Amino acid sequence: MTAPDMTAHDRHDLAATLPWMRQGTAVLLAAAGRLTDDELRAPSTLPDWTRAHLLGHVARNAEALTRLATWARTGVPTPMYADREQRAREIESSSALPPTHLRQELKSTAAALDENLSALDEAAWQARVRSALGRGIPAAEIPWMRVREVWLHAVDLAAGTTFADLPADLVDTLLDDVTGTLSTRPGCPPVRLAPTDRETTWHLGPTTAGALTVVKAPAVEILAWVTGRATRPEPPLPPWL
Repeated sequence: MTAPDMTAHDRHDLAATLPWMRQGTAVLLAAAGRLTDDELRAPSTLPDWTRAHLLGHVARNAEALTRLATWARTGVPTPMYADREQRAREIESSSALPPTHLRQELKSTAAALDENLSALDEAAWQARVRSALGRGIPAAEIPWMRVREVWLHAVDLAAGTTFADLPADLVDTLLDDVTGTLSTRPGCPPVRLAPTDRETTWHLGPTTAGALTVVKAPAVEILAWVTGRATRPEPPLPPWL
């Protein structure tokens, strides 16, 4: 891992997000390659998903984001998914693919997404598209959406990748993203996140609420907690996504 600069980036900063996307893709592919066929059928760390479900999801996500890139380039609306049921069906059917086929799809769909993103010009990067949840976003957010998928699911695969493998500036940018989203969720408790290896702090929940809970831990441990991948004794958080 490179020396940390402890700096969060704008999620639309392509100079940061495209390299993170490519690095995370390589990390995920390497993790998947370490698994035997039998291990692919074993549970991931995500509830009710095997590792095959997880890899199928990441492959289908690449196709969905490629549709957004096509939308940005052509101006013709091409949603990520027709509906949530389509997404669920695709993940389930992908999980049943032969392991060699699944690994190849993981690689080929990632390459196709990268190629389509590389074809976008400055105007296309600013074109408005919609996320799977219907949120209007500039196409410049697509690489960041993929960054979250490849890095977090590389950890979820439980094949040797941990939060400690994430670049420090990516950890900080994820903390910016996750805390901003969680703070909009009903029932989010007021919490101040004070990483022991950072000078920056983050805030969760309403600023006008009562006494703040202060969480002190290394930044990667805090990130694991706020993304729902670790438990702590503090008040429970609502789901991030």
